[in-house]
Amino acid sequence: MNLPAFPWDSLVPYRERAREHPDGLVDLSVGTPVDATPRVVREALAGAANSPGYPTTLGTEALRASAAGWLRRRFGIETVDPVHGVLPCVGSKELVAWLPTLLGLGKADVVVHPELAYPTYGIGALMAGAEAVAADSVVALGPRRPRVIWVNSPANPDGRILPAEHLAKMVAWARECGAVLVADECYIEFGWDAKPVSVLDPAVNGGSLDGVLAVHSLSKRSNLAGYRAGFVAGDPDMLATLLEIRKHAGMLMPGPVQAAMAAALDDDAHVDEQLARYRARRELLRDALVGAGLRIDRSEGSLYLWATRDEPCWETIAWLADQGILAAPGEYYGPLGASHVRVALTATDERVAAASKRLRPASHQMIM
Repeated sequence: MNLPAFPWDSLVPYRERAREHPDGLVDLSVGTPVDATPRVVREALAGAANSPGYPTTLGTEALRASAAGWLRRRFGIETVDPVHGVLPCVGSKELVAWLPTLLGLGKADVVVHPELAYPTYGIGALMAGAEAVAADSVVALGPRRPRVIWVNSPANPDGRILPAEHLAKMVAWARECGAVLVADECYIEFGWDAKPVSVLDPAVNGGSLDGVLAVHSLSKRSNLAGYRAGFVAGDPDMLATLLEIRKHAGMLMPGPVQAAMAAALDDDAHVDEQLARYRARRELLRDALVGAGLRIDRSEGSLYLWATRDEPCWETIAWLADQGILAAPGEYYGPLGASHVRVALTATDERVAAASKRLRPASHQMIM
């Protein structure tokens, strides 16, 4: 298996350069949560700590009910069956990476993902021996008929939110060519300038979940990245197939984590508080970046600002490193990102304020 080199290694010299700033590093490169895991979640985890037996791959009834209830309460989705329409996964990245393999794809198959994309979509295809194709239009595929089509809204890295009409066309096209439409909806609660819509919504899928899956994560909305807590919902027949394979492979979410995840999905208050934190950080960083001469493109949702100085992204990375700020080069996410950088909102209020302060004098220097 010939996988590409892990891209983040190339950022190390710029990290060291940024560390030399007198006030220290502000790391806005990786979207790693920094705020506390909510008390309600920690208490649920502790309460389930006496867990001597094996957990089930299917997940507890309480967890599946909480996931379906969250979809109904937050997004008005009534069509997800908590018995057959929800399956926990060990963090969403695990499901993204292994899905083509779990679906039995091989060298004759094609996986389509957005042209600007989270790299694991393509890695998952390579792991299965399939072909990964970056395409935002049907025309770009030519005669090839994909087996899996990934959509991501709100998107990583550029924060784009796809309207319901666009998603509906994607679902219709996937059904026409016999593909599975899989939506990475890890940032669905992070809509800043537009309201995200799930592919599980009848307005998108016509009231049928056939051939449709949605992947969800609690890493960002509940600060549970360290728990590895996610789930996939949608087509019951497809989930039954995934369940059988996952049983054989031992893909089990620990029992205490299942209890913690159910508690997180049942509680909206901590999510609304976290959204308010991120909104304030976003506004501060956006204004500072624009004031320093960068342009913010798309960025309607998710936890990132997609910024550019209309120059090669590594030049911007170097310029930011001189301010003690580390961002992610856009080319990590595909050739279309070659002139952009991804700026994460996942830093403490103090570090975000520090970055904003550093960018203000930088903007004055540019004007002079």
